[in-house]
Amino acid sequence: MKRIAVDGLPGDPLAAAALFHGQWLPQAEDALAGGDDAVLVLPSADHTHREWRRAIVVALARKHAPRRINMIAGEGAALAAIESYLATAPGVTGQYLEA
Repeated sequence: MKRIAVDGLPGDPLAAAALFHGQWLPQAEDALAGGDDAVLVLPSADHTHREWRRAIVVALARKHAPRRINMIAGEGAALAAIESYLATAPGVTGQYLEA
């Protein structure tokens, strides 16, 4: 599973979504189109970012099925545990999980 670490997102949810679409979405699409499953790893954010993050990962999962893509946010041991789980869960795709 290809790990795409997303960083540098602004605090404003609209600006963060716009930057993600411009900078990180092409990398995710390339990985999926190339036959890789992927996990997007983002820094934690408040609840105002939840909906745009969910919408992106759901749309990517639908577009690139049967490739798997998930998005996780957080840091530390909890993030590592979720990432490890997703690597061994072949039926899980299109999920946004917060550590």
